[in-house]
Amino acid sequence: MEESAGLSVYLGEALGRYHFGEAHPFGPLRYPAFEQAFRARGLDRRCVQAEPVVAGEEALLRFHTPEYVARVKAASKLGVGYLDYGDTPAVRGIYEATAFVVGSVLDGLERIVRGRTRRVFVPIAGLHHARRDSAAGFCVFNDCGVAIETAFSIHGLERVAYVDIDAHHGDGVFYAFESDPRLIFADLHQDGRTLYPGTGAAEETGRGPAKGTKLNIPMAPGADDAAFLKQWPRVEAHLERFQPQIILFQCGVDSLRGDPITAMAYSEHAHAHAAARLRALADAICEGRLLAMGGGGYDLDNIARGWNAVVEALA
Repeated sequence: MEESAGLSVYLGEALGRYHFGEAHPFGPLRYPAFEQAFRARGLDRRCVQAEPVVAGEEALLRFHTPEYVARVKAASKLGVGYLDYGDTPAVRGIYEATAFVVGSVLDGLERIVRGRTRRVFVPIAGLHHARRDSAAGFCVFNDCGVAIETAFSIHGLERVAYVDIDAHHGDGVFYAFESDPRLIFADLHQDGRTLYPGTGAAEETGRGPAKGTKLNIPMAPGADDAAFLKQWPRVEAHLERFQPQIILFQCGVDSLRGDPITAMAYSEHAHAHAAARLRALADAICEGRLLAMGGGGYDLDNIARGWNAVVEALA
């Protein structure tokens, strides 16, 4: 199949290196859970398989501060302590592991912009909590933020959409671009009054020139597919209003029923619906350009079902 025909999926052991050990929710079995189900369903025959790519430091610095990048690099060699206040361990080799996440997302972005593929899925990606100057919530470098900055500064795009259906609010992306009208932001998440990071109120719609370009939709704990489908048209209307040139999609599956650290109750059908509708919207308004990132999810069955439902919808 020619790459220009549809979907590229990034697969490889290098992506699976991004984890924090067996005792951590973001453990080493997440990537294998996806890949095994991906191949068992025959999805490997319906897309182009792409090798992970490592990002250079200059790419990381498009979003992150030099001081923070240097701190991660040093901590990665020592492998002790935390990069934040207790969620994100400084395990040995985490700098290189995260650089593969960022690099794969950036390679996917370039393939899309250059017309080599229409859609991309990167399973271990969507690390949406990392700030410009710190780690947070299992996220070392913010591949979403680096991709957005790269779309603007390297590829010359003027309007980028970021859609996030992870149970947790994408705060690292939101606050980094809260005053930037070029980022069209839409996020459905478990109400911040009941879940980390405690942000993403409906009243948070952007600041200054970006007022109105940001859409936050807090969902009640226990929200199911019906609740999701009721709110989803607001996302489509938001994107149609601002006509982005590419859509980035963080499709975390910790919003599926049974996740051990959240309280949402979607099924994989919600994720499939979002992916299919964003695919159609991308085809209609931005030349099919759609980059999906796996995001969170800490139940292995949910990872296998949810991410592959997205891949199937995109393929």
